[in-house]
Amino acid sequence: MPAFPTADQVKQQARAIGFHKVGIAAIEPELGRSTLQQWLQQGYHANMAWMANPRRQDIRQLLPDVQAVICVALNYYTRIPHSDDPTHAKISRYGWGRDYHRIVHRRLKALATWLMAQSPDIRAIYYADTGPIQDKVWAQQAGLGWIAKNSNLITREYGSWVFLGEVLTNLPLSPDRPHTQHCGTCTRCLDACPTGAIAAPFVVDANRCIAYHTIENRAETLPDAIAANLGGWVAGCDICQDVCPWNQRFAQETDVADFRPYPWHVAPSLAELATLSEAEWERRLPASALRRIKPAMWRRNAQANMPQQP
Repeated sequence: MPAFPTADQVKQQARAIGFHKVGIAAIEPELGRSTLQQWLQQGYHANMAWMANPRRQDIRQLLPDVQAVICVALNYYTRIPHSDDPTHAKISRYGWGRDYHRIVHRRLKALATWLMAQSPDIRAIYYADTGPIQDKVWAQQAGLGWIAKNSNLITREYGSWVFLGEVLTNLPLSPDRPHTQHCGTCTRCLDACPTGAIAAPFVVDANRCIAYHTIENRAETLPDAIAANLGGWVAGCDICQDVCPWNQRFAQETDVADFRPYPWHVAPSLAELATLSEAEWERRLPASALRRIKPAMWRRNAQANMPQQP
């Protein structure tokens, strides 16, 4: 009978598949539960009802005999600044290239398939921002980085410009140490947020978040407090990441070609987006995570950024 793979062999395979970081989390079934519950009770999830899925609060509901969580990270940063031209729209870097779900899933599937091929007794399931699992909590538990005051996960090597994924398995693997916190006394992300969405260190209120409203809010119009502070953002928002000292010092250009920007995503015209048609939406967003933002939402977001006629 072949020996089960060790933690080091699993990590080696993950890196060979192309992940930039990998770590293994020890199982604490209710990890992050109290923090999540408090966040939900305060209504900070806005209309994102899926955040209240009870499976998110107990990892055993995803895989009852889970013994380890293999956490991975993929750097997506491209060293192109956002335009300061007020006639241009700003799109969050995460959506500049090909849909990250596809890229991360393909690699996670390869890792899970390899793992299960080692023994018929091994089971594995995987997620990349697609299931009821607290990605950042488990990534910190696995030693990939720490959850910052803006609620993003920061890695020492790439800052917070990383996509996260997990493979849950019933294979017992030696865990890594959880990462320690390294934000210190810095409050740059809190100070820079134009809508005060970071309600307290490590706590983001989606009701006040530009990213939430431009991507998830399906209403015909944006709240006045959001519309007045968009600053050009039409799809997500990178402000709290751009001002982070860790990102300014340690961000690295990604080597993943699929994350290179589609030409129109870097600085599209607000005027063009304000009249975006269904056909143009289809043409501009092939295999893009930004397809979550429907044409009417693009028009709404762009129009909210443009000077209103008296």
